[in-house]
Amino acid sequence: MGKPTGFKEYTRELPSKLPVEDRKKNYNEFVAALSEEKLNEQSARCMNCGVPFCHSGCPLGNIIPEFNDAVYNKEWKDAYEILISTNNFPEFTGRICPAPCESACVLAINQPAVAIEEIEKHIIEIAFEKGFVKPRKPNMRSGFKIAVIGSGPSGLATAAQLNYAGHEVTVFERDPKPGGLLRFGIPDFKLEKTVVERRISLLEEEGIIIICNANVGVNVRVNDIMRDFNAVVLAGGSTIPRDLSVPGRELKGVHYAMEFLKQQNLRVSNLTIDETELMATDKNVVVIGGGDTGSDCVGTSNRHGAKSITQFELLPKPPETRASYMPWPTYPMLLKTTTSHEEGVARVWEVATKAFIGDDNGNLKALQIVDLEWTSAADGRPAKFTEKEGSLREIPCELALLAMGFLHPEPTGMLDELGIELDERGNVKATELDYQTNIAKVFTAGDMRRGQSLVVWAISEGRECARKVDIYLTGSTLLESKDASLLASSI
Repeated sequence: MGKPTGFKEYTRELPSKLPVEDRKKNYNEFVAALSEEKLNEQSARCMNCGVPFCHSGCPLGNIIPEFNDAVYNKEWKDAYEILISTNNFPEFTGRICPAPCESACVLAINQPAVAIEEIEKHIIEIAFEKGFVKPRKPNMRSGFKIAVIGSGPSGLATAAQLNYAGHEVTVFERDPKPGGLLRFGIPDFKLEKTVVERRISLLEEEGIIIICNANVGVNVRVNDIMRDFNAVVLAGGSTIPRDLSVPGRELKGVHYAMEFLKQQNLRVSNLTIDETELMATDKNVVVIGGGDTGSDCVGTSNRHGAKSITQFELLPKPPETRASYMPWPTYPMLLKTTTSHEEGVARVWEVATKAFIGDDNGNLKALQIVDLEWTSAADGRPAKFTEKEGSLREIPCELALLAMGFLHPEPTGMLDELGIELDERGNVKATELDYQTNIAKVFTAGDMRRGQSLVVWAISEGRECARKVDIYLTGSTLLESKDASLLASSI
């Protein structure tokens, strides 16, 4: 490595952020850039590990020590080339990935991990600034045509790789703009849409055709897709949210989190909102669900000017350090305080919602909740809960947002019409060996196949699926494999 003793000399440092009150006034990103000196120090912390576990911690198999070494030596083009060899969209993962690579960092055994995610974001932004990022156009076309259904991270990664292999790729997106979750799920204060649009423009320059307002199975005929394309990739995501079936669920003011977040993303992008507008302004907001989607609802509600914001979690409060059932280098379920939490929220653990309470006009006015008591399994994990006697109570609430995750893709419409087999969880049935469904020319990738997961996993799935499609069409492939990159980096 560039500086073998760097991990002894420097500690982990992250960029500064705008003050809370300033960043709550708009929907812009608010994290500053590291200075060149600080970036050099942070990359110097990467150790000369015998076995770099960060590789296996990253779903993409990013070659992390090598790009850290290039950053330390200010070899920006090399750093970019190393990074882009495994990751099509580092500007996305550098902003919104929970960084499982950092959890697997060898330094993280007894010190703060190397700031891998932050370094990754800086590499790609410097590459854009210096003009290294150019359209990757294929040298020749194969004559094969591929339809990709869905323009989220898995769909775009699949399209990018297959286009680079020389095939003609058309992406069908049911929303008015491409990007899927990246555009309509993640708030601008975490991922500004100019970043998404910059990448979409590059993909189109590379020759990828993107058709929006194209809902396959609704206003685009499934038979036409199957007739006109040599292969089809289903990358529509896991879109059916987990519901909360308790009394009062039908009241006005109870909504899925994604309804709320999508509307705000439409609003920021000056796109039309067809439904009744959802705003948290001057309301007591309760977010039910303690994950990242719930956190995004908190940050959005703060910017709306909510009267109060409370976030519920069914499980006990996570520990701040690894427990016995979270051994290194696995990804630990630790207490996570996001930038949205910093902006103001009451976080409540071990609580369940028993009912939604309405007024005479059918509007939500309160929640009936109860505290829980958890018992632990032998290894310390939460195992079973009971309701705490005497804790049943009501709290005021005019807007309840259900952020409890997603179950599976929409089974009716396109999947039903195609006759696609589903697995026991309701996802499209296909293995990691071939990503192929029960219909030979139809493949699948991302959340639609593996269930709700991370953006970094979606990109990984898209890349691997592209390899299988390329092999299906041509009998071989030159597209990069995650396994090959891991093997090469260990030699």
